[in-house]
Amino acid sequence: ETDFSDWANRWQLACERAGHQIVIIGRDQDSTSLSDRQRLQAEIEAASKFPGIDLWLVMIGHGTYDRRDARFNLRGPDISAQELARWLKPVDRPMAIINTASASAPFLIALSGQKRVVIAATKSGSEQNFARFGDFMSHAISDPAADLDKDNQTSLWEAYLRASRQTAEFYATDGRLQTEHALLDDNGDQLGVRSDQFRGLVPLEQAAGGKLLDGQYAHQWHLLRNATDAALPPDVIKKRDSLEFSILQLRDQKKSIPPEEYMERLERLMVELSELNESAGK
Repeated sequence: ETDFSDWANRWQLACERAGHQIVIIGRDQDSTSLSDRQRLQAEIEAASKFPGIDLWLVMIGHGTYDRRDARFNLRGPDISAQELARWLKPVDRPMAIINTASASAPFLIALSGQKRVVIAATKSGSEQNFARFGDFMSHAISDPAADLDKDNQTSLWEAYLRASRQTAEFYATDGRLQTEHALLDDNGDQLGVRSDQFRGLVPLEQAAGGKLLDGQYAHQWHLLRNATDAALPPDVIKKRDSLEFSILQLRDQKKSIPPEEYMERLERLMVELSELNESAGK
């Protein structure tokens, strides 16, 4: 309980530094006549009223799996992966859903989708031992040392990579068999990737079928932005991220596009991005 409270405190401090609204469910001082499950459902319903705004859902605690359903433990009735998927279905917002509990992999499968980054602390529901990934993740999300591309801000992708690698180092240093292997999915294929499939930010192998590899979209998510980005209007950031993502998609399709068409499409995107950056800098 003390560990989970510490992890939640780090997320809370990061949100407060960034000026984000935060709702914490599961602490005694937050208890009402509603159960934790009812409060969670109510907050998700309220979140559906703000379309287009990024929504982060961080789950800190224990998880279980009975070979049919994966559940996240709450005080009182628990929440299953399928139930959470139904609750979130009407919420038309970009989402980052981070389940740091044991046996959390089925949540990644159930919640994977477009405009979503889904992180699970385990690669299967059978990894049911206490998961330490959440500890390292709560540090990494605001840790400048996790900033691999040196843009003075740590993306969700960079935090995931650092936390995953630190988790593996913990088991190796302690001489234990690693009982948790985190996954991240942000391309909607329900598969996810592990940190050991990358060297730094560079994938060791390309995705099959020319599909954009996981991590590209998560790299555009920042809980704490650098000074330059923090001064930009949200609509400018959204437009810039969209253009940059389109460039990445085009780059990964280069082999299947005639050279002249590729250069024409790339130039069009680069010019639009340059004009946006120039107007934002005025």
